[in-house]
Amino acid sequence: MADTPRFNPKDPAHDPAEGEGPIPAQQTGQQTDGPDTGKPAVHPVDEKLPPLRMATTGLQHVAAMYAGVVAPPLIVGAAVGLSATELTFLTGACLFTAGLATFLQTLGLWNIGARLPFVNGVTFAGVAPMLAVVDSTGDKKDALPVIFGAVIVAGVLGFVAAPFFSKLVRFFPPVVTGTVITLIGVSLMPVAFGWAQGPSPDAPDFGSATNLGLAGITLLVVLLLRRFTRGFVKQIAVLLGLVIGTVIAIPFGATDFGPVAEADIIGFPTPFHFGPPQFALAAIISLCVVMVVSMTESTADMLALGEIVDKPADEKTIAAGLRADTLGSAISPLFNGFMCSAFAQNIGLVAMTRIRSRFVVAVGGGFLVLMGLCPIAASLIAVVPRPVLGGAGVVLFGSVAASGIQTLVKASLEKDNNVLIVAVSLAVGIIPITAPEFYHAFPETAKIILDSGISTGCVAAVLLNLVFNHLGKGQGRESDDVTAPMEPAAELPAPRQGAGAH
Repeated sequence: MADTPRFNPKDPAHDPAEGEGPIPAQQTGQQTDGPDTGKPAVHPVDEKLPPLRMATTGLQHVAAMYAGVVAPPLIVGAAVGLSATELTFLTGACLFTAGLATFLQTLGLWNIGARLPFVNGVTFAGVAPMLAVVDSTGDKKDALPVIFGAVIVAGVLGFVAAPFFSKLVRFFPPVVTGTVITLIGVSLMPVAFGWAQGPSPDAPDFGSATNLGLAGITLLVVLLLRRFTRGFVKQIAVLLGLVIGTVIAIPFGATDFGPVAEADIIGFPTPFHFGPPQFALAAIISLCVVMVVSMTESTADMLALGEIVDKPADEKTIAAGLRADTLGSAISPLFNGFMCSAFAQNIGLVAMTRIRSRFVVAVGGGFLVLMGLCPIAASLIAVVPRPVLGGAGVVLFGSVAASGIQTLVKASLEKDNNVLIVAVSLAVGIIPITAPEFYHAFPETAKIILDSGISTGCVAAVLLNLVFNHLGKGQGRESDDVTAPMEPAAELPAPRQGAGAH
């Protein structure tokens, strides 16, 4: 992936089409400094693109995160024993609440919302504890109200804690943020690989040559479009790849149009459809732990996206973003939705397309709300085969990891201290990926945190940076300089003033 673009109106990279020059103001609808200069007066994050471009790129964001939004309600709903109709209702409710949370995050309200191109949706971190609640509930009909009650409490407490949690931002220098961003991309890659193999590990064709071939073809289509097209077509390469991949999958029987035929045209998520919320202490504690994990990952995501869009997330931005996450989570159960969090996979889409407008993502939030109100619209995205999503996911998630590597370039890795921070943090973060059963002997509550490589890697990076670069004599030690492998020794770079402190 090319270097992360910096906001410079004279830079051709300001246009995602690369090399075609800045988009004229009359085409983008952006304000200008004057009639002759044509220089944008707003940051790319605040640009308002033409309607067609806004719609297609917004839909592209929805396509990238759709599977992640619908998976938790499908899993939890099936565990509760919901009928097909009720499962469709629960899924639509989660889409609807994801749209509302995305509005809060992108458009903002008062001091709520990071006002960055963030898509919000149901966090997968809550699936395991929610299933534990289902298993511990005598009457399965009470499981969803208990879950909703716990999510409301966790959301309210998280909203109150957001400004205090955001103060941790000073412990996130490039050596930490680069490590975490890289971990986000690496941690998401198994999701793409799982999609590429098929919708279910129990299916007879899971991992078949057909499924892997469809994923490979989709990946190839996206790469060819990115390489040989320009302008608008290049920007929506992922969306076109999903469409072309879906069409190619039809002769192989991998495209199922059943959801479209069975879906209703209109279906509003009636408040408290499954009953009023119930408040159980064990469930509340469990979901509060998930909220802490979610806030940690959202902080890392905001720092990552801030680097990508060249609008670094400061303490105020992170506090506002966490308020949006937590308020969205608190409101979500009112409409039968689950805990909401920022979706890391969409960071890859922003990095790849270079379309940094938050209003594009807000349009994506509008599509999510529409899908929640119109099940038949939601079913259109459901038509895309999982292997096709997997092929596109390789590009999206890999772009996130590449952005992390770019950030690490600025992390003074000529210092042994920082090399150790990156090495150990990456190792800790990939444990859940490379050894999924590594923490099997730990309590379930602890496993909620430990099984999140992003969270454990983030905590490790922050603590190691604190120990090596902040406490005691960790700053400016001569032995911090890397002495090998570099030749000749006489040409070692001279220590920079204060380079060891981060």
